Amino acid sequence: MNIWNRTSLITGALAGITAALLSMGANTQSSFAIVLYAASALPILIAGLGWGNAAAVVAIVVAGATAATLVSAYFALLILLVTLVPAGWLSHLANLARPASELGGPEGALAWYPLSDILGHLAGLVTVGMIIVGYIVGYDSDVSDRMIDMVIEAVKAQEPLYNPDAAAIAQIKSMFTLALPLVQGAIWVLMLFAAYYLATRIVQMSGGSLRPREDIPSSLRMPRNAIFAFLAGLVLAFLGGAPAAIGALICGTFGAGFLLSGFASFHFRTRGKSWRLPVLWIAYLSVLVFTIPAVFFLLSGLTDTRRTIAVTPTGKN
Repeated sequence: MNIWNRTSLITGALAGITAALLSMGANTQSSFAIVLYAASALPILIAGLGWGNAAAVVAIVVAGATAATLVSAYFALLILLVTLVPAGWLSHLANLARPASELGGPEGALAWYPLSDILGHLAGLVTVGMIIVGYIVGYDSDVSDRMIDMVIEAVKAQEPLYNPDAAAIAQIKSMFTLALPLVQGAIWVLMLFAAYYLATRIVQMSGGSLRPREDIPSSLRMPRNAIFAFLAGLVLAFLGGAPAAIGALICGTFGAGFLLSGFASFHFRTRGKSWRLPVLWIAYLSVLVFTIPAVFFLLSGLTDTRRTIAVTPTGKN
């Protein structure tokens, strides 16, 4: 085994231990749980992006084994499905390249796997992972109903006069049954993509990146076929029961991808404008505070689907 292989395997093992500890920390810090869970993808991504597939695979295996040993096999399976395996797969896709001449490009150049397809894979991985997790934990409408009941009881404890009628509670529960998977899927796609973006910047700053730095505003779009997945989710959401929950999840995961591409498109279109910075701040704040403006960026992402391929000289990376 040469030094490079030994280094990559050691790096992968250390990354796996770090990822497992971050995931375990999420169980004890409930206020920052989602941040810590998403941050556990960072070591896997950094190992895969900087040292290749071997390091990523070792990191995933070590993280799973560490979590199973220190917590439980059940916990290890959950973090593998929703965090570690998606992170390893994203790093694998990001390092894929082929001769640009095979795609009609220049000789002596490499064409890298499109960022749009990486984002599409992320949405699909989160969808599949959460469906499997939901099946394992036995997720159904009773889970969201109990959450609503807990909120109502908490409100009643503070406001004894609060007494909503049964019809209003039933309507709230019906809406929340779809809203919960939709929001969870969307947030997880956004968090994992943020981890991917941060990992690429860290690896590029260290000088060990295989993939060239891309212009995110011009290249971050969803693939056209993702529109059909989003539409299928909308159809399922009207069927009721488990199909409706799965449909809401699909709308959340793929909708988050289109939302990201909509923001990227907005960044690209406002380049060079003197009013760009304040408008960007207003746009982000409006989405965070009011949520409704996010529909504009979602529609923008849906109407601007394409694949941009980064090309570099063969000897550059």
